[in-house]
Amino acid sequence: MTADTITAADIRINARWLLPIEPRGVVLDHHAVIVQGTHIIAVLPQDQADVAFRARETVDLPHHVVMPGLINMHGHAAMSLFRGMADDLPLMTWLNDHIWPAEGRFVSEQFIADGTQLAMAEMIRTGTTTFSDMYFFPDIAAQVAHDAGMRAQICFPLLDFPTPWGSGPDEYLNKGEAFIKAWKDNDYVMPAIGPHAPYTVSDGPLAQAVALSEKTGARIQIHLHETEFEITEALEKRGQRPTERLRNLGMLGTSTQCVHMTQIDESDLTLLSESGAHVIHCPESNLKLASGFCPVQSMLDRGINVAIGTDGAASNNDLDLFGELRTAAMTAKAVAGDAAALSAHRALELATLNGARALGRDHDLGSLVPGKLADIIAVDLSDPFLQPVYDPSSHLVYSNHGRAVSHSWINGIPQLQDGRLTRIDVADLMLRVNDWAERIRTPAD
Repeated sequence: MTADTITAADIRINARWLLPIEPRGVVLDHHAVIVQGTHIIAVLPQDQADVAFRARETVDLPHHVVMPGLINMHGHAAMSLFRGMADDLPLMTWLNDHIWPAEGRFVSEQFIADGTQLAMAEMIRTGTTTFSDMYFFPDIAAQVAHDAGMRAQICFPLLDFPTPWGSGPDEYLNKGEAFIKAWKDNDYVMPAIGPHAPYTVSDGPLAQAVALSEKTGARIQIHLHETEFEITEALEKRGQRPTERLRNLGMLGTSTQCVHMTQIDESDLTLLSESGAHVIHCPESNLKLASGFCPVQSMLDRGINVAIGTDGAASNNDLDLFGELRTAAMTAKAVAGDAAALSAHRALELATLNGARALGRDHDLGSLVPGKLADIIAVDLSDPFLQPVYDPSSHLVYSNHGRAVSHSWINGIPQLQDGRLTRIDVADLMLRVNDWAERIRTPAD
């Protein structure tokens, strides 16, 4: 081979194991990922990479799994500042008596900036490269994500009542449309619409949200079928299940992300399957708030796209998506009564390619395929208590925790190197977090 046939590249990542996600269930030994600029240009055996590429930087990872970055499809990032504040309470008590009053006292632009950065630091450190956020002051969260170079779907909030971000639906929708316009062409930020839930948003604003989605192409994310109480109240007040109501309003479709979905019957499964709507599974938050169980395997069997999210740190209480995958796989087996339900490989799809599909970004995210964006993580499996390694996919889901993530790249830019964050000043961040903790601890006058 002559010098003329050798291709120059920016980064070569040599992995002991490589999980491309596509094709499904494949584990590649001693392969390399070649990155040029923001994209993957090749995935090939290391001996072939030796003669085909010359990279400016080579990263050798002899005990690591290299895979696509994880996609956390639901959370409330700034609520990390409320972590552990009101534990062991049912959902409506937690919301009405604790979370909403605390939001009224503390939520501000600075709260959002600091809380979102805290969440991002934890997510990057544990393998997430893309996250979805639904909270107040979305423009601030978007700016924080953009400045750190982290990919994010940012959903502006929509509710019937006043919040720290606005007076009601008209103001939320007007500000939200401007937010979408401002960020729609950004490399990192995907603006979206976030009606809170069917029980907090009336028909008129929901219909306007659908119209705005159709006008702008923005995705819609909504909490749906989260508790038994939600379903009972909907049937008593409206005589129809929330999925049916959303279908009638035109909201169930391929741009819709339905979060939680723990109270499901055959009619709901049929509507989800026929509409092409996506389900975002948050197993640990569902367990902690005793909300119920999402029938993940039944949904997958019907061709429904299921992605995964942590929810906010106030109801989880961490943002480690590998831990979420372990819980998801375990509970799926119990719910289905089948030990083969939601295998390790399928679970990893929930947090990668399925998340990309929910975002409408499976053409450039979610798997290690030439032509896709270089959102890549490496997980160190050298720990003695992770030995021996027969199937790295199994280890990632059942034995690993996110702190074993050692490296992360987003758009080909290093975000984590040997376990150290490169673009977030953790010491400075902790000063701000501790200040917020003191304020939150202080009783209201």
